[in-house]
Amino acid sequence: MKLNTDRLDEAILALLYLGLHDGTRAWKSFDWDAMARLHEKAFITNPVGKAKSVTFTEEGLRESERLLKVLFGEPGE
Repeated sequence: MKLNTDRLDEAILALLYLGLHDGTRAWKSFDWDAMARLHEKAFITNPVGKAKSVTFTEEGLRESERLLKVLFGEPGE
């Protein structure tokens, strides 16, 4: 099955917000290809390395919160 990677990236970026800690860090527990695409789109720092989390860029943090509300928020909130 061919997947729409842009839509997958949006969902993963939104879900990364759920693992937010230390202000702008998120646990990097998603597919490596998706994490690389999010890095290429300048939403997160480079996911390659020993750290178990990545840091959101300013734009990435804003967009992840927005997408979480759009994709998974209750209507009217």
